Amino acid sequence: MSRTFLEVHDVRKCYGKTIALDGITFQVAEGEIFGLLGPNGAGKTTLLSILSCLLETSAGEARLLGRPLHRAARSLRREIGIVPQELALYGELTARENLRFFGQLYGLKRALLRRRMEEVLAAIGLADRAEQRVETFSGGMKRRLNLGAALVHEPRLLLLDEPTTGVDPQSRNHIFEEIRRVNRAGVTVVYTSHYMEEVQALCPRIGIIDHGQLIACDRLTELLQQMDGLIRIRVPQISVGLRERIKQLPSVRLTEQNGQRLELECRDVKKTLLQLVSVLNELQLELTSLETEEPNLERVFLHLTGRALRD
Repeated sequence: MSRTFLEVHDVRKCYGKTIALDGITFQVAEGEIFGLLGPNGAGKTTLLSILSCLLETSAGEARLLGRPLHRAARSLRREIGIVPQELALYGELTARENLRFFGQLYGLKRALLRRRMEEVLAAIGLADRAEQRVETFSGGMKRRLNLGAALVHEPRLLLLDEPTTGVDPQSRNHIFEEIRRVNRAGVTVVYTSHYMEEVQALCPRIGIIDHGQLIACDRLTELLQQMDGLIRIRVPQISVGLRERIKQLPSVRLTEQNGQRLELECRDVKKTLLQLVSVLNELQLELTSLETEEPNLERVFLHLTGRALRD
Protein backbone atom coordinates (compact mmCIF):
# COMPACT_ATOMS: atom_id res chain seq x y z
CA MET A 1 0.00 0.00 0.00
CA SER A 2 1.25 3.52 -0.83
CA ARG A 3 2.21 5.65 2.12
CA THR A 4 0.17 8.67 3.20
CA PHE A 5 1.53 11.69 1.36
CA LEU A 6 -0.91 14.50 2.16
CA GLU A 7 -2.86 14.72 5.42
CA VAL A 8 -5.70 17.14 6.20
CA HIS A 9 -6.83 16.91 9.81
CA ASP A 10 -9.82 18.84 11.19
CA VAL A 11 -8.98 21.92 9.10
CA ARG A 12 -11.11 24.96 9.82
CA LYS A 13 -11.05 28.40 8.23
CA CYS A 14 -13.16 31.32 9.33
CA TYR A 15 -13.48 34.86 8.01
CA GLY A 16 -15.03 36.65 10.94
CA LYS A 17 -18.34 34.86 11.54
CA THR A 18 -18.28 33.20 8.13
CA ILE A 19 -17.12 29.58 8.26
CA ALA A 20 -15.41 28.60 4.98
CA LEU A 21 -14.09 25.21 6.14
CA ASP A 22 -15.62 23.33 9.04
CA GLY A 23 -13.48 20.42 10.20
CA ILE A 24 -12.18 18.89 6.94
CA THR A 25 -10.29 15.60 7.37
CA PHE A 26 -8.92 13.28 4.67
CA GLN A 27 -5.69 11.73 3.42
CA VAL A 28 -4.14 11.34 -0.01
CA ALA A 29 -1.74 8.49 -0.74
CA GLU A 30 1.53 9.02 -2.57
CA GLY A 31 1.01 8.68 -6.32
CA GLU A 32 -2.77 9.07 -6.14
CA ILE A 33 -5.02 11.26 -8.30
CA PHE A 34 -7.57 12.53 -5.79
CA GLY A 35 -10.67 14.38 -6.98
CA LEU A 36 -12.19 17.21 -4.96
CA LEU A 37 -15.73 18.32 -5.80
CA GLY A 38 -18.15 20.87 -4.41
CA PRO A 39 -20.71 23.49 -5.45
CA ASN A 40 -19.70 27.14 -5.80
CA GLY A 41 -18.75 28.52 -2.40
CA ALA A 42 -18.29 25.09 -0.85
CA GLY A 43 -14.68 25.82 0.24
CA LYS A 44 -12.61 24.04 -2.43
CA THR A 45 -10.45 27.02 -3.41
CA THR A 46 -9.94 27.97 0.25
CA LEU A 47 -8.71 24.45 0.96
CA LEU A 48 -6.35 24.47 -2.03
CA SER A 49 -4.97 27.83 -0.87
CA ILE A 50 -4.16 26.23 2.50
CA LEU A 51 -2.55 23.20 0.82
CA SER A 52 -0.41 25.48 -1.34
CA CYS A 53 0.87 27.43 1.71
CA LEU A 54 -0.89 30.63 0.64
CA LEU A 55 -3.39 30.70 3.50
CA GLU A 56 -3.22 29.78 7.18
CA THR A 57 -5.83 27.62 8.88
CA SER A 58 -7.97 28.96 11.72
CA ALA A 59 -7.68 25.53 13.37
CA GLY A 60 -6.52 22.05 12.46
CA GLU A 61 -3.55 21.17 10.32
CA ALA A 62 -2.51 20.05 6.84
CA ARG A 63 0.72 18.09 6.44
CA LEU A 64 2.80 17.14 3.42
CA LEU A 65 5.39 14.38 3.85
CA GLY A 66 4.65 14.57 7.57
CA ARG A 67 5.52 18.27 7.77
CA PRO A 68 3.02 21.08 8.50
CA LEU A 69 1.90 23.22 5.57
CA HIS A 70 1.88 26.92 6.42
CA ARG A 71 2.99 30.19 4.84
CA ALA A 72 6.47 30.04 6.35
CA ALA A 73 7.15 26.50 5.06
CA ARG A 74 9.35 27.67 2.17
CA SER A 75 11.12 24.36 1.66
CA LEU A 76 7.79 22.56 1.24
CA ARG A 77 6.62 25.01 -1.41
CA ARG A 78 9.32 23.60 -3.68
CA GLU A 79 7.44 20.29 -3.61
CA ILE A 80 4.14 21.83 -4.76
CA GLY A 81 2.91 22.89 -8.18
CA ILE A 82 -0.24 25.01 -8.40
CA VAL A 83 -2.56 25.46 -11.39
CA PRO A 84 -4.97 28.21 -10.25
CA GLN A 85 -8.47 28.69 -11.58
CA GLU A 86 -7.51 32.12 -12.93
CA LEU A 87 -4.65 32.12 -15.43
CA ALA A 88 -1.33 33.04 -13.76
CA LEU A 89 0.66 34.07 -16.83
CA TYR A 90 2.27 37.22 -18.22
CA GLY A 91 0.72 38.03 -21.58
CA GLU A 92 3.50 40.33 -22.74
CA LEU A 93 6.09 37.57 -22.26
CA THR A 94 6.64 34.59 -24.54
CA ALA A 95 5.84 31.03 -23.51
CA ARG A 96 9.54 30.32 -22.89
CA GLU A 97 9.97 33.55 -20.89
CA ASN A 98 6.99 32.63 -18.70
CA LEU A 99 8.50 29.22 -17.94
CA ARG A 100 11.89 30.80 -17.26
CA PHE A 101 10.32 33.25 -14.82
CA PHE A 102 8.43 30.60 -12.87
CA GLY A 103 11.40 28.23 -12.92
CA GLN A 104 13.63 30.92 -11.44
CA LEU A 105 11.07 31.60 -8.72
CA TYR A 106 11.56 27.97 -7.64
CA GLY A 107 15.34 28.24 -7.75
CA LEU A 108 16.10 26.57 -11.08
CA LYS A 109 19.26 27.86 -12.77
CA ARG A 110 21.35 27.55 -15.91
CA ALA A 111 21.42 24.13 -17.59
CA LEU A 112 18.72 22.61 -15.38
CA LEU A 113 16.37 25.52 -16.06
CA ARG A 114 17.01 25.37 -19.82
CA ARG A 115 16.44 21.61 -19.86
CA ARG A 116 13.18 21.85 -17.92
CA MET A 117 11.85 24.66 -20.12
CA GLU A 118 12.37 22.59 -23.25
CA GLU A 119 10.94 19.44 -21.68
CA VAL A 120 7.82 21.24 -20.51
CA LEU A 121 7.29 23.07 -23.82
CA ALA A 122 7.40 19.73 -25.63
CA ALA A 123 5.11 18.03 -23.09
CA ILE A 124 2.38 20.69 -23.34
CA GLY A 125 2.60 20.90 -27.13
CA LEU A 126 3.97 24.45 -27.33
CA ALA A 127 7.55 23.89 -28.50
CA ASP A 128 6.73 25.47 -31.88
CA ARG A 129 5.10 28.48 -30.17
CA ALA A 130 7.81 29.06 -27.56
CA GLU A 131 8.81 32.50 -28.88
CA GLN A 132 5.28 33.85 -29.27
CA ARG A 133 3.76 36.23 -26.75
CA VAL A 134 1.16 34.60 -24.55
CA GLU A 135 -1.35 37.40 -25.23
CA THR A 136 -1.65 35.99 -28.78
CA PHE A 137 -2.47 32.47 -27.56
CA SER A 138 -5.88 30.80 -27.66
CA GLY A 139 -7.61 29.88 -24.42
CA GLY A 140 -6.54 26.25 -24.72
CA MET A 141 -2.89 27.20 -25.30
CA LYS A 142 -2.92 29.46 -22.25
CA ARG A 143 -4.39 26.68 -20.11
CA ARG A 144 -1.68 24.27 -21.27
CA LEU A 145 1.03 26.83 -20.47
CA ASN A 146 -0.61 27.45 -17.10
CA LEU A 147 -0.13 23.73 -16.39
CA GLY A 148 3.44 23.88 -17.68
CA ALA A 149 4.30 26.71 -15.29
CA ALA A 150 3.21 24.50 -12.39
CA LEU A 151 5.34 21.59 -13.60
CA VAL A 152 8.59 23.31 -14.58
CA HIS A 153 10.22 22.76 -11.18
CA GLU A 154 9.19 19.06 -11.03
CA PRO A 155 6.88 19.17 -8.01
CA ARG A 156 5.84 16.07 -6.08
CA LEU A 157 2.32 17.42 -5.40
CA LEU A 158 0.24 19.00 -8.17
CA LEU A 159 -2.84 21.04 -7.17
CA LEU A 160 -5.26 21.77 -10.02
CA ASP A 161 -8.17 24.18 -9.59
CA GLU A 162 -10.49 24.01 -12.62
CA PRO A 163 -7.58 23.52 -15.06
CA THR A 164 -9.71 23.05 -18.21
CA THR A 165 -12.16 25.94 -17.91
CA GLY A 166 -13.08 27.22 -21.35
CA VAL A 167 -10.70 25.04 -23.38
CA ASP A 168 -11.31 23.22 -26.64
CA PRO A 169 -11.62 19.39 -26.65
CA GLN A 170 -8.12 18.91 -28.11
CA SER A 171 -6.45 21.01 -25.41
CA ARG A 172 -8.55 19.32 -22.71
CA ASN A 173 -7.41 15.92 -23.94
CA HIS A 174 -3.78 17.09 -24.02
CA ILE A 175 -4.06 18.37 -20.43
CA PHE A 176 -5.52 15.01 -19.34
CA GLU A 177 -2.68 13.13 -21.01
CA GLU A 178 -0.07 15.31 -19.33
CA ILE A 179 -1.70 14.89 -15.91
CA ARG A 180 -1.71 11.12 -16.35
CA ARG A 181 1.90 11.18 -17.58
CA VAL A 182 3.27 13.09 -14.60
CA ASN A 183 1.18 10.94 -12.27
CA ARG A 184 2.74 7.80 -13.75
CA ALA A 185 6.10 9.44 -13.09
CA GLY A 186 5.21 9.66 -9.39
CA VAL A 187 3.50 13.05 -8.97
CA THR A 188 0.56 13.06 -6.54
CA VAL A 189 -2.43 15.04 -7.87
CA VAL A 190 -5.37 16.82 -6.25
CA TYR A 191 -7.86 17.73 -8.98
CA THR A 192 -10.92 19.98 -8.71
CA SER A 193 -13.43 20.63 -11.47
CA HIS A 194 -17.08 21.37 -12.15
CA TYR A 195 -16.91 18.93 -15.06
CA MET A 196 -18.06 15.69 -13.46
CA GLU A 197 -17.05 13.57 -16.44
CA GLU A 198 -13.46 14.79 -16.05
CA VAL A 199 -13.26 13.79 -12.41
CA GLN A 200 -14.95 10.45 -13.11
CA ALA A 201 -12.42 9.74 -15.88
CA LEU A 202 -9.30 10.84 -13.95
CA CYS A 203 -9.84 10.19 -10.25
CA PRO A 204 -10.18 6.73 -8.64
CA ARG A 205 -11.01 8.35 -5.28
CA ILE A 206 -13.09 11.47 -4.68
CA GLY A 207 -14.03 13.81 -1.85
CA ILE A 208 -17.14 16.01 -1.96
CA ILE A 209 -17.26 19.26 0.04
CA ASP A 210 -20.45 21.18 0.76
CA HIS A 211 -20.96 24.13 3.11
CA GLY A 212 -17.36 23.75 4.28
CA GLN A 213 -17.75 20.11 5.31
CA LEU A 214 -16.54 16.88 3.73
CA ILE A 215 -19.84 15.07 3.14
CA ALA A 216 -18.39 12.11 1.21
CA CYS A 217 -14.95 10.63 0.58
CA ASP A 218 -14.57 7.25 -1.06
CA ARG A 219 -13.48 5.37 -4.13
CA LEU A 220 -15.48 6.21 -7.24
CA THR A 221 -16.89 2.68 -7.44
CA GLU A 222 -18.24 2.96 -3.90
CA LEU A 223 -19.77 6.39 -4.51
CA LEU A 224 -21.54 5.16 -7.64
CA GLN A 225 -23.10 2.32 -5.69
CA GLN A 226 -25.15 4.89 -3.75
CA MET A 227 -27.32 5.42 -6.84
CA ASP A 228 -29.57 3.10 -8.83
CA GLY A 229 -29.46 2.75 -12.58
CA LEU A 230 -32.43 3.72 -14.75
CA ILE A 231 -34.29 1.86 -17.49
CA ARG A 232 -36.98 3.62 -19.53
CA ILE A 233 -39.16 1.59 -21.87
CA ARG A 234 -42.08 2.30 -24.15
CA VAL A 235 -44.64 -0.34 -25.18
CA PRO A 236 -47.90 -0.01 -27.14
CA GLN A 237 -49.94 -0.57 -23.99
CA ILE A 238 -49.06 -1.01 -20.33
CA SER A 239 -51.16 -3.79 -18.92
CA VAL A 240 -51.85 -4.66 -15.29
CA GLY A 241 -50.00 -7.91 -15.85
CA LEU A 242 -46.86 -6.11 -17.04
CA ARG A 243 -46.83 -3.81 -14.04
CA GLU A 244 -47.27 -6.71 -11.64
CA ARG A 245 -44.51 -8.77 -13.24
CA ILE A 246 -42.08 -5.82 -13.13
CA LYS A 247 -42.86 -5.21 -9.47
CA GLN A 248 -41.85 -8.83 -8.77
CA LEU A 249 -38.35 -8.29 -10.17
CA PRO A 250 -35.73 -8.10 -7.37
CA SER A 251 -34.23 -4.70 -6.47
CA VAL A 252 -36.47 -2.85 -8.94
CA ARG A 253 -38.72 0.18 -8.30
CA LEU A 254 -41.31 1.10 -10.91
CA THR A 255 -42.47 4.61 -11.83
CA GLU A 256 -45.14 4.96 -14.50
CA GLN A 257 -44.60 8.05 -16.66
CA ASN A 258 -47.67 7.85 -18.88
CA GLY A 259 -49.89 5.35 -20.67
CA GLN A 260 -47.09 3.83 -22.76
CA ARG A 261 -43.84 4.69 -20.94
CA LEU A 262 -42.39 3.14 -17.80
CA GLU A 263 -39.28 4.01 -15.79
CA LEU A 264 -37.51 1.47 -13.61
CA GLU A 265 -34.88 2.18 -10.96
CA CYS A 266 -32.64 -0.83 -10.39
CA ARG A 267 -29.38 -1.87 -8.76
CA ASP A 268 -28.05 -3.72 -11.82
CA VAL A 269 -29.05 -2.28 -15.22
CA LYS A 270 -27.72 -5.15 -17.36
CA LYS A 271 -29.26 -7.92 -15.24
CA THR A 272 -32.60 -6.13 -14.94
CA LEU A 273 -32.69 -5.46 -18.67
CA LEU A 274 -32.36 -9.18 -19.42
CA GLN A 275 -35.13 -9.95 -16.96
CA LEU A 276 -37.33 -7.23 -18.45
CA VAL A 277 -36.89 -8.53 -22.01
CA SER A 278 -37.84 -12.00 -20.78
CA VAL A 279 -41.05 -10.63 -19.23
CA LEU A 280 -41.96 -8.74 -22.40
CA ASN A 281 -41.42 -11.85 -24.51
CA GLU A 282 -43.52 -13.93 -22.15
CA LEU A 283 -46.38 -11.43 -22.32
CA GLN A 284 -45.88 -11.03 -26.08
CA LEU A 285 -45.44 -7.28 -25.78
CA GLU A 286 -43.47 -5.30 -28.34
CA LEU A 287 -40.74 -2.96 -27.07
CA THR A 288 -40.97 0.27 -29.08
CA SER A 289 -38.18 2.26 -27.33
CA LEU A 290 -35.51 1.69 -24.71
CA GLU A 291 -33.19 4.01 -22.75
CA THR A 292 -30.72 3.02 -20.04
CA GLU A 293 -28.71 5.18 -17.67
CA GLU A 294 -25.95 3.79 -15.48
CA PRO A 295 -25.14 5.57 -12.19
CA ASN A 296 -22.68 8.42 -12.74
CA LEU A 297 -20.82 10.93 -10.62
CA GLU A 298 -23.08 13.84 -11.55
CA ARG A 299 -26.15 12.04 -10.18
CA VAL A 300 -24.27 11.17 -6.98
CA PHE A 301 -23.11 14.78 -6.62
CA LEU A 302 -26.60 16.23 -7.07
CA HIS A 303 -28.03 13.60 -4.71
CA LEU A 304 -25.59 14.64 -1.97
CA THR A 305 -25.50 18.43 -2.49
CA GLY A 306 -29.00 19.13 -3.86
CA ARG A 307 -30.14 20.72 -7.10
CA ALA A 308 -30.58 24.29 -5.89
CA LEU A 309 -28.49 26.90 -7.72
CA ARG A 310 -25.39 28.22 -5.92
CA ASP A 311 -23.98 31.72 -6.47
